[in-house]
Amino acid sequence: MRHHRKNNCIVTAVILFISDLHLAPERPATTARFIHFLRTHARHAQQLYILGDLFDAWIGDDDDTPLQRDICAALRDLTAAGVDCAIVPGNRDFLLGRAFFRTSGCQRLRDLTLLNCGGESTVLLHGDLLCSDDVAYQRFRRHVHNPLLQQLFLWQPLAKRRALAQHYRQRSMTATAEKTLEIMDVNPATVATTLRRFDATQMVHGHTHRPADHLDNGATRRVLAAWDEVNGGEVLVLEPAAVNKWHRKSII
Repeated sequence: MRHHRKNNCIVTAVILFISDLHLAPERPATTARFIHFLRTHARHAQQLYILGDLFDAWIGDDDDTPLQRDICAALRDLTAAGVDCAIVPGNRDFLLGRAFFRTSGCQRLRDLTLLNCGGESTVLLHGDLLCSDDVAYQRFRRHVHNPLLQQLFLWQPLAKRRALAQHYRQRSMTATAEKTLEIMDVNPATVATTLRRFDATQMVHGHTHRPADHLDNGATRRVLAAWDEVNGGEVLVLEPAAVNKWHRKSII
């Protein structure tokens, strides 16, 4: 773990975790809040992990809209300042590509990445893979993660991709409204299997928009909050030198 020197003392830098900002042109307050976060709170961190759905939709790295340009520039400023930023693409922005990561200076992390966080073996992921009771969604997820289908989509003109993305968003909202809260939450057996697979004692994820810390069979599952246009956001903070090394901070 990297350390910073301040006033001749060694200070262990913090690690930040966020997810589910769902940045979109129609959510300007969240976009402004995130850019301010990158210029202030995040500048004092060692690392920032964004665990999926930074964008509400990503239809290709060539979609050079003002929102994409502003976010890429703000991330580039952060990484150029020496803060490591890693992103796990989510179910809304899984098409984030090489050009985005090259421009932003961020690192791409695969879903289900094992790291040592605060001395614990920790699995980082977006979280949609854990919702295994939602069989229809898991089938759709496998479909859209087919590399050939993704390439066929990216070959389409931007206007058509925008229309298709809007169509899928509407379908998603309709399908979500018809599902129970239980089916859209994680499956406990899938969580346990995933932890055993990686021999991990901790898991951090987003996707469900149900922030909480769960303790089950000796393992901790930390669920990240979604950012809200009106009420703000939340960041999960790991501060190894603190007594309460894991805590949450509101971003208003």
